[in-house]
Amino acid sequence: MQSLRVALLNAAHDPADTARNFRREVDADLVEFHVAGGELPDSYDFDAAIVTGSRSSVYWDDEQAWIAPTREWVAGADERGLPVLGVCFGHQLVAEALGGTVEGMDEYEIGYRAVTHDGSDPLFDGIDTEFTVFTTHSDAVTELPPGADLLAENEYGVHAFRRGTAYGVQFHPEYDTRTAERVTERKDDLADDRKAAVLAGINTEQYRAACEAKRLFDNFCELAARDVPPAAD
Repeated sequence: MQSLRVALLNAAHDPADTARNFRREVDADLVEFHVAGGELPDSYDFDAAIVTGSRSSVYWDDEQAWIAPTREWVAGADERGLPVLGVCFGHQLVAEALGGTVEGMDEYEIGYRAVTHDGSDPLFDGIDTEFTVFTTHSDAVTELPPGADLLAENEYGVHAFRRGTAYGVQFHPEYDTRTAERVTERKDDLADDRKAAVLAGINTEQYRAACEAKRLFDNFCELAARDVPPAAD
């Protein structure tokens, strides 16, 4: 299979760790755009796109001018049939771009958690029906885009959906333990005892269990490659 050219829309405010994690996990030619810094692709000349996590909320349009143009670019990608995968903030942004609803949660979800998928979609091929992932979010997709299918969930709500060639996953399959620890440590709005419990759970055993979900990156690239014309001789 020829290498895919994938636009990485990096929405992290401190983008280095995010770029490192995705470059480690995604077997493709990633072309990075720091969208939180105002960078956006000037075309859709890619085989696929990935939208990363962020400390921002997707409904902060009035405070952060980069969010609306990024949402518009994602909507344009979907209109063109470009495969898109959104992760955490990216999952929420894709949902909004396609007509879904994102709202704040009553309770923060953070730490290694169990999520269940329904086995209906090849994005989760090779991943157990109930699997472990690292989660960190205080917003959630509360209404799926019109025509979208729910693929995975837990007691906190929607964890994956698909519409056409657009996917969203709420959890972080790209995280390593270093990132999970850093993200948890800077959560000043978490009670000290809960933060300590989350940090205690970031260990080798949990990380190894969560590595199963990394398979979805390969699955996404395989799905995207189906639409890539073969290279000329």
